[in-house]
Amino acid sequence: GRRLSVPMAYFPRLLHATQEQRTKYEISGGGTGLHWDELDEDISVEGLLLGIGDQSTSCHALGT
Repeated sequence: GRRLSVPMAYFPRLLHATQEQRTKYEISGGGTGLHWDELDEDISVEGLLLGIGDQSTSCHALGT
């Protein structure tokens, strides 16, 4: 097996979630991603390997 580590700051929803919420994930897309239903978060394995963090844009970031 392989263990991959990325900074939690790449994924603000996970950063601000409780430990219990973080453990409630499912493997999705036939093994190509991770999904946290309660947090509305989806992360692709490809994105993790490439070091790509959260790509969503919040209203706050847009100045609205």
